Amino acid sequence: MNFNLSGKTALVAASSQGLGRAIAEELLKEGANVMICGRDEEKLSGVQEELKSIGKGQVNYFKVDLTNNEEIVTLVDHTVKKYGGIDILVNNAGGPPAGSFDTITDEMWQNAFELNLLSFIRLIRESLPYLRKQGGKIINVASTSIKEPIPGLILSNTFRTGIAGLSKTLAGELAKDGILINTVAPGRISTDRTKHLDSVRAKAQGITVEEAEKNSKANIPLKRYGTPEEFAKVVTFLASDANSYMTGSSFLVDGGMIKSL
Repeated sequence: MNFNLSGKTALVAASSQGLGRAIAEELLKEGANVMICGRDEEKLSGVQEELKSIGKGQVNYFKVDLTNNEEIVTLVDHTVKKYGGIDILVNNAGGPPAGSFDTITDEMWQNAFELNLLSFIRLIRESLPYLRKQGGKIINVASTSIKEPIPGLILSNTFRTGIAGLSKTLAGELAKDGILINTVAPGRISTDRTKHLDSVRAKAQGITVEEAEKNSKANIPLKRYGTPEEFAKVVTFLASDANSYMTGSSFLVDGGMIKSL
């Protein structure tokens, strides 16, 4: 299968670690030029050095706070100046804090909105003029909470479903421009975020982290957590020319965990 990503430009948000980094790596392997970004410049610089020899494409980084609209505008402008355009936008952001409704403050609601939904909206808005030139791809990284709310993650449950609604609506509006937009929802993937959530659950239940992880895996038909690379391959497919007729859809990468149709 020819993904035909050589020479194309991908902007991958929140890509200094975890799922974002794995996505950047897979896109580079397929020949894309990738702009990685995040808040920690030292970490970004190190990741850039590590990824330079990974694939055929070029990799550069830009320090950005995704809750700041001016910095998002500058990020997109920098990417275009560096590579000449944007063909692929991968929206991604770190997960919001865990907590029940009674523990979430107005500030926490506002911060989660700005990072986990508004940043997606702003990045799409700024990238659209370039994506429209030849028909581009937008992939929004969400969570399985778009299909089934996750206990103790009310912020994620609220704003991740907003991402799915945004994607579905824009699929109809952007089809005339040849732009395909899809949502990809990770389940239990082996990242620092998953380790943190296992730790939170363990503390709440009065058990060890190892027991919490074992209990979580028992609810997954494949009986294991996924790898960031497995998730990134799905995103790369959706970003490639191999995907020419799928838009407005949500794809679960969860080992069969979610039982809904």
